This record gives sequence, structure tokens and C-alpha cells, in this order.
Amino acid sequence: MSRIDESKEFIPVRIAVLTVSDTRDLSQDRSGDTLQARLTDAGHVLADRKIIRDERAQIADQLRAWIADPEVDVVISTGGTGLTGRDVTVEAHRDVYEKEIDAFGTVFTMVSFQKIGTSAVQSRATGGVAGGTYLFALPGSTGACKDAWDEILRWQLDYRHRPCNFVEIFPRLDEHQRRK
Repeated sequence: MSRIDESKEFIPVRIAVLTVSDTRDLSQDRSGDTLQARLTDAGHVLADRKIIRDERAQIADQLRAWIADPEVDVVISTGGTGLTGRDVTVEAHRDVYEKEIDAFGTVFTMVSFQKIGTSAVQSRATGGVAGGTYLFALPGSTGACKDAWDEILRWQLDYRHRPCNFVEIFPRLDEHQRRK
């Protein structure tokens, strides 16, 4: 069963938050506020925060910029994961992924199903890795951001979490690039 190993030291992770929206600015970004509060309350560092319109190329460009930034370990985006024509965040994430974390979407759906029942099928939450950086795309609702953080990311971004976590394998994420 999962647990926190108190004998290990907590390692803060540098996290960038991206809100994808055609209508919100920082004063109205409740989901971005929720993620920022939760990650800093957990002891992590807010590396950057931006709002970008629902434009696939712009989203992918911002993800690439943060992937290239050594001060960003993780990117969490919120918004644009639904089924409408303007929802292109998942496609933008997949444009930059080297590897997709398939089980992230599955576990998110399991968590969501407990809260919203069959409406969980409308989410396309996703996770992946590129350039040694973790990338997660969450729905735009504050409830979905709370659920993803509280039930999944809080634990997987804590080095002390057992039996395993995302932080302990950071050094190995880009090992394929170091091979000769």
C-alpha cells in the first residue's frame, strides 16, 4: 500500500502552471489559483505561471519553452481537455511528449468517476514526459484540479512516497539522450 516514508527528506519540485482559456485572465483563474495554492502548500516551488488562449501551436510552444528551462521540473496545465472544437490542450501536449504516461489519464478517470460518475468519460486528462520534464494536462474545473492534485500529483511528486514516485526517477528521464 502507498505511504509516506518519514525517514526520507522532502525534495521540493519546481512546477509551472499553465491555464488554457480564451476568456480568463489571472484575476479570474480559479483553477490556476487552486493549483498554485496546493503545490506551494505542499512545499513545492511555483516556477512560473501563464495563461494562454486555446491555440494548439501556442500551447505547444509554451510547453517546449518550459521543457527547455532548467528551472522547471513539472508543468501542470488546466483547461482545454474536453471534447469541443476549441479543446486542443491534449493535442498540444502530445505534440511535445517523448513518452505518454498512459496510466495518469486512467487513474484520473477513476478518481473523477467517484466524484462525478459517468461524466468522467468527457475528460481527456493526460500526462507525459519530454526533455526530462513531466507534463500533465488537467480539465479546467477547480474540482478536477483539486482531485488531480489531492489524489495523484501530491503523492507522485513527493520523493518520500512509497512504493515509488515520479521524483525519484528524474535523473533517468533523459538517459536515452546521454547514450552514445
